[in-house]
Amino acid sequence: MGNFWAFLTHLHSLAGPTIALLYPLYASICAIESRTKDDDEQWLAYWIIYSFLTLMEMVAEPILYWIPIWYTVKVVVVAWLVFPQFRGASFVYERLVREQLNKYGFKLGTCASPKKVKDGED
Repeated sequence: MGNFWAFLTHLHSLAGPTIALLYPLYASICAIESRTKDDDEQWLAYWIIYSFLTLMEMVAEPILYWIPIWYTVKVVVVAWLVFPQFRGASFVYERLVREQLNKYGFKLGTCASPKKVKDGED
């Protein structure tokens, strides 16, 4: 039973990075290379939400340390954000992030984008 528990512990520690980083990295590359824009929005939204979650986790670390199921809850939430069947990242962005940006006066669509350089120009 001890070996099985050790295996589950290692599997659990690999699940988080695989779900939160490896699969989204792969899916983001596929999204950039695809011709549709829908998947680009999903993965940009994911990275925005995941970055915010990571920053909040860093700030709240002393409190989260005392919550023994925090890591499991985080993995489940991130899985919901990641899996394309749920499109959780797009949902959270549309319902929470965009709403808050509008509420506090951030002008959506006015972000500066880098100028495209034509071939032969510097």
